[in-house]
Amino acid sequence: MARTMDQIRASKLPSNMMQFAARGALQVSAAENIEILVYLARHNPVFGAVARMTLAGWDEKSSLAAAADPQTPREVLEYFISPDNLRPALLPALLENPSVPEAQLAKFAIGASRESIAVMLQSKRLRSLHSVLDNLKSNPFLKKEDADELKKLLGAVQSPAAVQAPAAAKGNVPAAEQPKASAHAPESAASPGKADEWGDDEALAAYLTEHAHDIAAEGDKPFQAIGGIVQLLGEDDDAVVDEAEAPAPAAPVTAKPVAKPKLPDPAHRENALQKINRLDVKGRIQLALKGNKEERSLLIRDGTKVVALAVLEAPKLSDGEVEKFASQKNVLESVLRQIPLKRKFMKNYKVVRNLVANPRTPLDLGLGLMKHLLTADLKNISANKDISETVRKLALKMYKQKEEQANRK
Repeated sequence: MARTMDQIRASKLPSNMMQFAARGALQVSAAENIEILVYLARHNPVFGAVARMTLAGWDEKSSLAAAADPQTPREVLEYFISPDNLRPALLPALLENPSVPEAQLAKFAIGASRESIAVMLQSKRLRSLHSVLDNLKSNPFLKKEDADELKKLLGAVQSPAAVQAPAAAKGNVPAAEQPKASAHAPESAASPGKADEWGDDEALAAYLTEHAHDIAAEGDKPFQAIGGIVQLLGEDDDAVVDEAEAPAPAAPVTAKPVAKPKLPDPAHRENALQKINRLDVKGRIQLALKGNKEERSLLIRDGTKVVALAVLEAPKLSDGEVEKFASQKNVLESVLRQIPLKRKFMKNYKVVRNLVANPRTPLDLGLGLMKHLLTADLKNISANKDISETVRKLALKMYKQKEEQANRK
């Protein structure tokens, strides 16, 4: 199997064998065939369409076995739980499978159908996942009786932050996971007299505890901006993101920004970058949660996932900043996936619109959010050649449907 997958990944398998693979006809186990089919469906432009058709009609018994098995590759589980590929018969098994990430289920909850909502509310695992239940509240297909049950479930299930914050406040967080004031940390963050300015430290302690494993895995990874430092410095951080506006042209810079006095406020920008460059992962998380707007605008582009996601937890984060993040192409995909999981962000129409119009937004996420767009924005997106053809086609279809409905009235 490993050899076959290696050949497929390297496109070294003969064409006739690739056709067999796309039809699930290789002489391997059902689970192995499914893994190969999912890989082709997601990554192979030639045989992908055939593989998707094969998966849609694949034997339900073996599909169910793969959906329920914690050892099934994550890519397969993500494919099965995607709204575009979901087979209703597999949903109960997928919901109970501990290898399907909570974040994936929370994303699924936002646009789940009425039938899926009914199944989700019966899932023992889901009834204990606060983030999934919280996202389910904003689902447009939620019925009143389901909303009442959700309210009861949320009352009985505490969020991770609510559970961890009191422990951190009482000093129960392991010393290795406690936030440290180092020589590299911002002076105001380490000064006791600045406590009110920075806000409550419980949120920071809770975040460090919740993501202790990820932080340990990153070690002392330095700051590395997505898109590069030159692009980062050339942007106008205060620009308002709007669909009707073109992005501000980048100011000309050299490889050494210090030598370019024409940059707006060069000393200030250099100091912000120098501060961030001196910090380790924990220090950057602290700054992401407690820093100012400019520091957040730099850290949202941090190539270290746990740092970039911390920016979205910042208490002082404004709607305008989130609107800008939703439209940026130089952020991690995980940042764009995390934004819709925050109900307060999804109440902002510009955030939803910017996500759909962003070429960087994952296809499944953009398609799922499109139903929330107004007619005029659907029309604009259908003509936007920077984004996926699939998104444009669906936008045009939805635009025509809304126009026909309006004409009937």
